[in-house]
Amino acid sequence: MKARIREAAEEEERAFYAGGGGDAWLAALEPVGTGPEKPHLTIAPWLIVVFAQRYGLREGERHKHYYVPESVGIACGMLIAAIHHAGLVTLTHTPNPMKFLNGLCGRSESEKPVMILPVGLPSDDARVPAMAKVKKPLNEILSVF
Repeated sequence: MKARIREAAEEEERAFYAGGGGDAWLAALEPVGTGPEKPHLTIAPWLIVVFAQRYGLREGERHKHYYVPESVGIACGMLIAAIHHAGLVTLTHTPNPMKFLNGLCGRSESEKPVMILPVGLPSDDARVPAMAKVKKPLNEILSVF
């Protein structure tokens, strides 16, 4: 399953890096050093694929769910914190588009793929790009009244 997800994700990534992502987005990613190859999707022992259920069906009627992005964002943040607290590592992987995940994972069209979380121990040569370590000062992101 991991190999199938990687193959489909890399197909989308090749199109993205071939220009589908747009010049500005590709330029922003350049310092990170990423490309279409995603070996971490098969190296990691586990992949968690997160979906957002935009609506459900109740007695055959479509029922809208509210605050889906907020709820999924909060849940993912808590999951990532729990993964790190357990001594494991993860990173968010968001190939664009991600609709291929619905078919691979057998999920309904009412669910939108949000991210893939590869989970495991860090490799011995793992490194964090320097630009990812640059943080804004607190006074630029916090206002106290």
